[in-house]
Amino acid sequence: MSEAQKDTKPTLLSGIQPSGHLALGNYVGAMRNWVNLQEDYNGIFIVVDMHAITVRQKPAELRNRCLSFAAQYLAAGIDPEENIIFIQSHVPQHAELAWVLNCYTYMGELNRMTQFKDKAQRHEDNINAGLYSYPALMAADILLYQTDLVPVGADQKQHLELTRDIANRFNKAYSPTFKVPEPFIPKSGARIMSLQEPEKKMSKSDVNENNYISLLDPPDVLVRKVKRAVTDSAREITPDSLQNPGIGNLLTIYAVLNDLSANEVISQFEGHQYSQFKGALADSLVAFLEPFQQRYDKIMAEKGYLTGILDQGASQARYIARKTLSKVYRKIGFVAPGRV
Repeated sequence: MSEAQKDTKPTLLSGIQPSGHLALGNYVGAMRNWVNLQEDYNGIFIVVDMHAITVRQKPAELRNRCLSFAAQYLAAGIDPEENIIFIQSHVPQHAELAWVLNCYTYMGELNRMTQFKDKAQRHEDNINAGLYSYPALMAADILLYQTDLVPVGADQKQHLELTRDIANRFNKAYSPTFKVPEPFIPKSGARIMSLQEPEKKMSKSDVNENNYISLLDPPDVLVRKVKRAVTDSAREITPDSLQNPGIGNLLTIYAVLNDLSANEVISQFEGHQYSQFKGALADSLVAFLEPFQQRYDKIMAEKGYLTGILDQGASQARYIARKTLSKVYRKIGFVAPGRV
């Protein structure tokens, strides 16, 4: 693609924290959309490791997860020739702009952030300043790249609204500097829930590994997790099964894997025992994830290829980010290096 063609496309930005294990819910809710959108947008996809350290991490594990997550982005189908893929901490302008934006973010706004309240309850021994102010870092992630669209779920909508408020506040105080991003709401799709607690969304950071399907789970683990998944006291699939959180979630997963509607899955399995359906679901999961895992293993075996893509992505990101940050520094009155 020529640079002129890239310039005509809107920019879409998204990222995932390298914590836990990328799960089927992440693929369905985010990564699959990234792949489907990459022809129509200039994609910027980040492994947001700076956000991850608001919770204590084991350094070696964090480094390994950063590389693993980037490899899984590629294995999912993100084209590094058409998109920018990098690790957040490789672009220091994120931290630099975050400090500036902290000075344009009000305490009352941060006090209203529900994610801070949730995480503070779960990490009472480590309620740090980064955990409190990380919405300013998220705003920097987005505004650095003059982003047009940000895919958001319900848990991030509040942060994007704050990002828009900060951008408008800065633009009004000085002059138009940041593009004010719009939320990208994907077409209504499947919502993948926890296998053991189907009233909750599947989470990659769940402490109970039986609650999620990792994209890297081997076949025997996939079979075991599906077999143990919570259902209900009924024994066979009926049209009403979709209304039950447990078996309804498994039917949804089968539909996603096989590109079917939920009603088509019901038609296929109506009258089947739960155990029979679970066997079919496990087979579908293994068949679906096997090529993904093969691509992932190949990428991880070629570390030079992976680090080359990340270095290239970071270089491209720094080029864009420096231009935005230079403009910001000039407008707020910082002296440019080499000038008196």
